[in-house]
Amino acid sequence: MLQLKSVHHIAIICSDYQRSKKFYTEILGLTVIQEVYREARDSYKLDLAIDEHYVIELFSFPNPPERTSRPEAAGLRHLAFEVNDIEASKAWLEQCGVKVEDIRVDEYSGKRFTFFADPDDLPLELYEL
Repeated sequence: MLQLKSVHHIAIICSDYQRSKKFYTEILGLTVIQEVYREARDSYKLDLAIDEHYVIELFSFPNPPERTSRPEAAGLRHLAFEVNDIEASKAWLEQCGVKVEDIRVDEYSGKRFTFFADPDDLPLELYEL
């Protein structure tokens, strides 16, 4: 049997590298581990961490095709981030100009959550611990 230990990283292709880099580092607060420009591909690869844990590879490619990304589309539904204080996190995002849905309560777990989107409309979630 396959013995998976954890999720190593999530790869995201963005349409505007500088805009997405700013969003993930300055607004969401992820830290840069490494940034590489691949001249042959005219592509950047940015390795990002949360609390020193490698979590996201942000890629840029010239003219990437658009993809349906609403939570109800087939495929990856959304990427969720744990937070301690959902109200403060929502307020920070809104202060940064990010549109955030109203906070909801999961009917099964009783935990609070909300959704917002990255610059390419990738659905993101905040989930309160």
